[in-house]
Amino acid sequence: MQIYKNILVTMDCSPVDDRILEHVAQLALQNRSKVFLLHVVHSHTLDEHRALTRNAEILLAQGCQKLVDQGIDAKVVQRSGEPDEQILKEIQDGDYDLVAMATHGHSTFGQILFGSVSKTLKQKISIPMLLLGPE
Repeated sequence: MQIYKNILVTMDCSPVDDRILEHVAQLALQNRSKVFLLHVVHSHTLDEHRALTRNAEILLAQGCQKLVDQGIDAKVVQRSGEPDEQILKEIQDGDYDLVAMATHGHSTFGQILFGSVSKTLKQKISIPMLLLGPE
């Protein structure tokens, strides 16, 4: 029985991304799932947006390739804006069975930002959510 057909993985382009990818890869292989890697670029200036977008493109492509190399159907999704709003929009627009994200892969500001994202998601989504802390 295929429990998770489509898994959305939120990526923050930090070292904990590898941890969530390893875990999700096992779920995807067991369930023959498609995996969608989502990163939301949150910037305040055009130059910052360009730099963050380019960095995210590289890191997402690497993560996607790791999954593809394991035989997993994986795609990259990139959005811009407020992370909680954009992740919620992606969940509403997509056909996901699970959303997975790592926690605490950030600076103090990032912990506050993504801590609030996971809290918002827990309150507003109807699909299961997998939260993985850093080892």
